[in-house]
Amino acid sequence: MKQFWYGLILFIFLALPPVRFLMESIMAFHMHMQMPLLFVSGILMYPFFKKHFGSFFNQWNSSGIPGIILFLLIVIYWMIPKAMDESLEIFTVELFKFVSLPFLAAVPLRDSWSKVGKATESIVFIILAVIFSIMGYLYVFYESTLCNNYLMVDQKTVGWGFAFFSLCLILYIVLTLFTDQSQYYDKTSP
Repeated sequence: MKQFWYGLILFIFLALPPVRFLMESIMAFHMHMQMPLLFVSGILMYPFFKKHFGSFFNQWNSSGIPGIILFLLIVIYWMIPKAMDESLEIFTVELFKFVSLPFLAAVPLRDSWSKVGKATESIVFIILAVIFSIMGYLYVFYESTLCNNYLMVDQKTVGWGFAFFSLCLILYIVLTLFTDQSQYYDKTSP
């Protein structure tokens, strides 16, 4: 249950106005720090939701695929530059960001991850690598600003961040293809 409290404290910390304004003042902080940290807070809070709503998860997400699809839809939505702009200008979109990333993306993904096989996990990583590559290319090489609230240099910084994350995902996929990962997992532990 400690995990839940850590996630809740992180979530509340990120929602504090000074922290929120600081994170959203620089595009790279907004996209590559605030959003992933909101996601991490949801990952940490998952055991609480599993304990109290386990039957809902078992009924709605028994195969794990619906949770992964919901996760991918939320991630793709927040990759759209207009969504980032609107989250800075419209309070309801900002509220949706604080609800969707931890609770509609992270919690279903963590519930799904143990239910799907290695092939599905690899497909998710490949999809994310492709999305990050496209966004990296778009943010780096597009001639004008995609987000009205940020400068061109911020946009390019975010683009190179996406390129780095895409490269890391591709390297991880290659690593799992050519190494035996079962040696790192103890089958006897719960």
